[in-house]
Amino acid sequence: MSNRPHRTSRQSKPYRRPRKDPVRILAFEALRAVDERDAYANLVLPPMLRKAREEGRFEARDAALATELVYGTLRHQGTYDAIIAECVDRPLRDVDPPVLDVLSLGAHQLLGTRIPTHAGVSATVELARVVLGDGRAKFVNAVLRKIAADDLGGWLEKVAPPYDDDPEEHLGIRHAHPRWIVSALWDALGGGSAGMEELLEADNERPEVTLVARPGRVTTDELLQGEAEPGRWSPYAVRLAEGGDPGELEAVREGRAGVQDEGSQLVALALAAAPLEPEEGEGEARDERWLDGCAGPGGKAALLAALAAQRGAVLIAAEKQPHRAGLVRRAVEGNPGPCAVVAADATRPAWRPGVFDRVLVDVPCTGLGALRRRPEARWRRRPEDVPGFAPLQRDLLRQALNAVRVGGVVGYATCSPHPAETRAVVDDLVKETGAELLDARPLLPEMPGLGDGPDVQLWPHLHGTDAMYLALLRRRG
Repeated sequence: MSNRPHRTSRQSKPYRRPRKDPVRILAFEALRAVDERDAYANLVLPPMLRKAREEGRFEARDAALATELVYGTLRHQGTYDAIIAECVDRPLRDVDPPVLDVLSLGAHQLLGTRIPTHAGVSATVELARVVLGDGRAKFVNAVLRKIAADDLGGWLEKVAPPYDDDPEEHLGIRHAHPRWIVSALWDALGGGSAGMEELLEADNERPEVTLVARPGRVTTDELLQGEAEPGRWSPYAVRLAEGGDPGELEAVREGRAGVQDEGSQLVALALAAAPLEPEEGEGEARDERWLDGCAGPGGKAALLAALAAQRGAVLIAAEKQPHRAGLVRRAVEGNPGPCAVVAADATRPAWRPGVFDRVLVDVPCTGLGALRRRPEARWRRRPEDVPGFAPLQRDLLRQALNAVRVGGVVGYATCSPHPAETRAVVDDLVKETGAELLDARPLLPEMPGLGDGPDVQLWPHLHGTDAMYLALLRRRG
């Protein structure tokens, strides 16, 4: 009998190095930056894409795919987590975060894009081999094949409770919002489930890029190039076609125009249009000195400065953080009229009381009104964050009312529809100071769905803007 080892008929396959897909590797790296550094995708992704284009690794369609993979995965993270949890044999908290990011990227390709199933699975497994290693790539492959066994609709039937049993959890899983945010938005919106579904769906749509033509520096006609269209509500707004790059426009590079959501533009325009009353003993209402008390990063300040210049008024733009004050200075550089930028804390004002005619405080908040632009914020924020902002919001509004003269107007704005950050703050300060709450709706003409007033809440699904809130208050003696 021979002692030679028995040979099998099937020879072992030679090892094949994984294929490196620069698009998916970049998308994975962006997700890791968001998770590890608490970064925002809209801040980390653009420079990564720019570097890839400069190095010749990306074409335009590659950048578009990478953007969709990152933003789509972040928007639907909660839904994908619920589906992945059904396909693994351990709690999600026990899955390493990098592995979970790869699985989420794969789930989005399988359930949220038109990428063919076999291509989505194979490309994600190759990514796993590159960034995780061959061992964990086998785990990724097994999970993705389970996910691929059904489409998104089928999975939602499995993982979301029936609406009648638990409407908030049902909507939260189907539309990828934490339950507490669904509850808060529902309280703010009111009405039935139809409006809520439209709002949650709008939160998951990629927002169009909107420009502001800063008065006295550029006209909207100069920005209406190619497929760009006028804004819906603001006379200074221009909407870029999908995929349009604002950096290609000379006016944007020179600071004569900027990227700014129409909701933010409307806040500035409403404050500028609010009627003033003269102080006792004056014949006409003075309108000479304006203040932006929370000016960073400078979008509203630049628009207010331009509007003030048209009337011969001056804007003081205050920002507590010095580096953000620097951003404000760049935004207002070249303004046609006088404008001063100061690094100052509006809760400890460096100005005399009653010196301003108009004051804006766009206060720090949870940012629940900008979930279209910062989808990761919905998973990062917690219910306890809301009361954490409350003292600062009230103090900023209190000091703003102290800074404005009798008969002058304060605009309280926040990019959140949460009732605790909007009406609750305003009602408290009206009771405390005796300020008069003005009806802001006539200052936003021809806009539907502004509610009963006197304050205004904008909505993505009704107005195509961020969910900005605005209240206008006139100081009384």
